Amino acid sequence: MPLAPAQWQKALAADSLAPVYLLAGEELLVLEAADALRAQSKRLGYTEREVLEVEQRFDWDDLARAAAGMSLFAARRLLDLRLPTGRPGVEGAKAIGEFCADPPPGVTLLITAMEWSSKHDGAWSRKLDAAGTMVVFNAPRPNEWAAWIGARLAARGLAATPEAAALLAERVEGNLLAAAQEVDKLVVLRAGDDSRIDADAMESLVADSARYDVFKLADAALAGEGARALRILAGLRAEGDELIALMGWLVNQLQLALRLANAPDLAAQARAERLWPAREQLFRKALRRAPREHWLACLARASRIDRIAKGREQGEAWREAERLIAAIAEPRAARALA
Repeated sequence: MPLAPAQWQKALAADSLAPVYLLAGEELLVLEAADALRAQSKRLGYTEREVLEVEQRFDWDDLARAAAGMSLFAARRLLDLRLPTGRPGVEGAKAIGEFCADPPPGVTLLITAMEWSSKHDGAWSRKLDAAGTMVVFNAPRPNEWAAWIGARLAARGLAATPEAAALLAERVEGNLLAAAQEVDKLVVLRAGDDSRIDADAMESLVADSARYDVFKLADAALAGEGARALRILAGLRAEGDELIALMGWLVNQLQLALRLANAPDLAAQARAERLWPAREQLFRKALRRAPREHWLACLARASRIDRIAKGREQGEAWREAERLIAAIAEPRAARALA
């Protein structure tokens, strides 16, 4: 049975590693858990780590070769397998199952997956759970956010009243990354102050992370969060933002999506674009929802909106922008572009 996220730290503190781990779910939480496991592996003498990126043409025989490989310098080795979609396919499921059936001595396999639901579960993950440790990290439910923030603050040496934690939860608007960033900011701002943070102190310390801006607009649309993206667009309009300025960043992000879609090696292109891992995963998820032709159509529509906003073409610019955002977030609704 998968380990509950609340039990993860206790399991990680053991004086030995399991043969195999599967850490799946929300990207931020998975990355943090994986970083903690890598740090623990170093403390336990795992002096060599090999990274395996599962891309479209990944050869699953590489996993067997890596597991069987010998090192002149490392008695213990960590195999870091990145499986973004959480779907290994038939060959991958077989390769992972074979590793679980007979794990090589001194080798631990870490698998990270940034997508996970009950549909991902299968015979391979059940074999892995039986042979090692599986943890699924989900974002807090709406009624869990305040408690989650309180626990995260406590883990970093800060104490907050329930009202203060609830205030921060409201401000970050269910955005996991924003919540983590605000907690980290509080650690810096409250350095050396061990008093409990109340609602008034939280109000003065925390920036309004729910404030609408074009960066959140683009990210929400690319993440497939259509309702949130449209709400942000409406907020930007209400705040008096100029559509011409908004379209500049949207066009920039659509051009980036198209370059990534056209690239023969997405990971290499992402490095060339200097995308950090979280943004690379954001674009990967967006590109999996639609082919390059869709992004071409979106870019053409964005150019038309820019012309409308500048008075060079007839139309309702904000209404067209709504349709564009809806199509970026949900390509199956691309008929909205018509």
